[in-house]
Amino acid sequence: MAHNTDKQHPIIPREKLDFGLDDPSIPKYWFGGDAFKTRFFDAMSLIFPPGEKFFMVTVRDFRDQINDPKLLQDIKDFNRQEAQHSMVHAQYNDVLRKQGMPVERLIGWLDKLLFDKYRSRFSREYTLAITGALEHFTALGAHAMFDERDIMASAHPKVRAMYAWHSIEEVEHKGVAYDVMIDYAKVGYFKRAAALLHATFIFPYVILMFTNEMLKADGYGLLQRAKLFAKGIWWLLKPAGFVAPLYKHYVQYYKPGYHPWQETEQPGYEEWLAAFNKHNDPIEASELMRAAMAR
Repeated sequence: MAHNTDKQHPIIPREKLDFGLDDPSIPKYWFGGDAFKTRFFDAMSLIFPPGEKFFMVTVRDFRDQINDPKLLQDIKDFNRQEAQHSMVHAQYNDVLRKQGMPVERLIGWLDKLLFDKYRSRFSREYTLAITGALEHFTALGAHAMFDERDIMASAHPKVRAMYAWHSIEEVEHKGVAYDVMIDYAKVGYFKRAAALLHATFIFPYVILMFTNEMLKADGYGLLQRAKLFAKGIWWLLKPAGFVAPLYKHYVQYYKPGYHPWQETEQPGYEEWLAAFNKHNDPIEASELMRAAMAR
């Protein structure tokens, strides 16, 4: 049944958090004044509300088959965390609307892709396998954002804190959809691996497409966007770039018998958790975590 380990992090829904995302002092290009980096992360904020609704629905497809009390509680806490993520990112997406970003059009496009095309075209088992793969991607974010490189050092503290909190909670519930997928949907190795390959193409495609659309809405012409993308893609893929630490964790998913809790070391997790438990402030927790990781 559920593949628990002694190192599994408890799933703790943290509700009614205030990041002050409507603070007028937050600049439009909050990531060090860099338009590409800012809109890249803004694109992730846009995909989270429909994406997390999709995650919850695909797990719910199999809930009636589950009789393990621990997993049922994990699913409940998973849903509460995902609902909070959607709520906070919806608040930030309101800021993007005020900036003239095509929020409704982009979210509507993704909603149709996930709920009209995927849910009608693929089996319930395969859509859950896509959720498992995408949950793997979101949990990987902690490896990139919280190591000693401090990749988000130039980001505004309030927006940085939102992504820190979100990543921390993705680490906590990263095994839930996977357990349902393996133990109840009975997804085999090849379907699981195929879903990760599928996600490996669609996840960056959607983010980069949304990034391009927002830069276009900002008034950047085709040549300007090409230059921004060339520099931004290098930032993502260069040897010390944003994606560099993810590869060794990404490929683990392809191993037969893999489970997310085989990887329990997450940079910054314990530091963030200790700071949040002490101050109950996600912004303070983010900054104290960064200070601890720099030592």
